[in-house]
Amino acid sequence: MADATPLIGKLLIAMPDMGDPRFSHSVVFVCAHSEEGAMGLIVNKPTDDVTLKDLLEQLSIPVTAGLRDIKVHFGGPVETGRGFVLHGPDYASSISTLVVDARFAMTATLDILEELGEGGGPENAIMALGYAGWGPGQLEAELAANGWLACDATPELVFSPDDGGKWQAALRTLGIDALMLSGTGGRA
Repeated sequence: MADATPLIGKLLIAMPDMGDPRFSHSVVFVCAHSEEGAMGLIVNKPTDDVTLKDLLEQLSIPVTAGLRDIKVHFGGPVETGRGFVLHGPDYASSISTLVVDARFAMTATLDILEELGEGGGPENAIMALGYAGWGPGQLEAELAANGWLACDATPELVFSPDDGGKWQAALRTLGIDALMLSGTGGRA
């Protein structure tokens, strides 16, 4: 693989016939991509059974009245007990923040959760439990097999509260109507 960086900061859109039900109609923000593989967070599948307040209380992190309503998402099937916060560039942890690009960063340390519990932290954020991971060459093979489409990510789309509309909104950025999309690809 000559240059994997074009997928960093992009969105992966699951094709309609995605074989893995955990990724059905998912939109994945790619946080890292190199010859060693790729890592991303599903940004359109909120959990039904975990709230940020519940999560903070489980971690014994104090919660104030200023706690914002930030949805907890299923970030992917890898390390589902680990939390990741995808956010805008207005926050950087004193411990560790991965700057994805000028619009997005990701923090996976407790200090961001403590700040969110106090009503602070980044203006835009998605809390994700688990992540989507690919080994060397795996994502490229899935793209070549028409498992995913890739498009540019915008903060408006990624941080939109309309999780149910993100898949179609991501397709629209490519000029694709979901009703016309076929899961099967061809070769000429």
